[in-house]
Amino acid sequence: MDNDFLSLLYKRPVYGINIPSNKVISEWALSVIRFLYPDNLPEQKNTFQLKEEVNKLEEALGEIIAANCKEKNISCRETAVHFFNQLPTLYEILNTDIQAIFNGDPAAASEFEVIRTYPGFYAICFYRIANILSLSNVPLVPRILTEHAHSKTGIDIHPAATIGAFFHIDHGTGIVIGETTKIGKHVKLYQGVTLGALSVRKNLAGSKRHPTVEDYVIIYSGATILGGETVIGHNSVIGGNVWITESILPYSTAYHSPIIKVRNINETNEI
Repeated sequence: MDNDFLSLLYKRPVYGINIPSNKVISEWALSVIRFLYPDNLPEQKNTFQLKEEVNKLEEALGEIIAANCKEKNISCRETAVHFFNQLPTLYEILNTDIQAIFNGDPAAASEFEVIRTYPGFYAICFYRIANILSLSNVPLVPRILTEHAHSKTGIDIHPAATIGAFFHIDHGTGIVIGETTKIGKHVKLYQGVTLGALSVRKNLAGSKRHPTVEDYVIIYSGATILGGETVIGHNSVIGGNVWITESILPYSTAYHSPIIKVRNINETNEI
């Protein structure tokens, strides 16, 4: 190998010093989810045992974010404690998501089926964990968590997005929810929905670039909604494959009208 190239590699910047692997970080989040929703209860654990589990998870989180604590001037210990102080709220809102998915999908046989098998709930769990860390200004880790879920489910939710309770993702593959998206309560998204920006210019970083979706909105598969000033009014229904870049009023219905032509049998030899 060329010595000049080796010299270049020797001088290359080192990124992420002491940051645990993505696998370690994602497995920590899975441990949190399994703590909240255990697969089985071979023995009923007492309060002391549950507290011990929380302490271990809390300590592990402190170690995960330790690499960047000084860089961001945050306390690893305080941040980890803050996250687990939010655990009751996390559990409460995840339960609303489970209920929304179970009630909104005739194919769901049980809430346990939603927890164990639904990719939408998997992505929502990772998003909600990442969102708490993002609001605490934890660097990198929130994005690692949501990108893990993205790689597993095909659902891309930025950890800084704001999403209300009773969130239902049905099927889910191909969904994109951008960084400054705001989603209200009781919103249902189908596969292939994009809540994105009209422009990806770098100088727009930090501005409201993604749409707002108010309460009780259903957005069907393939719909694209773009722009930070775009607001989908509450109780609206957005049909499949619709392209929206302007706000619509509450109780609206927006749909794509296909052109249908019935051919004369004499116009083609193909059946």
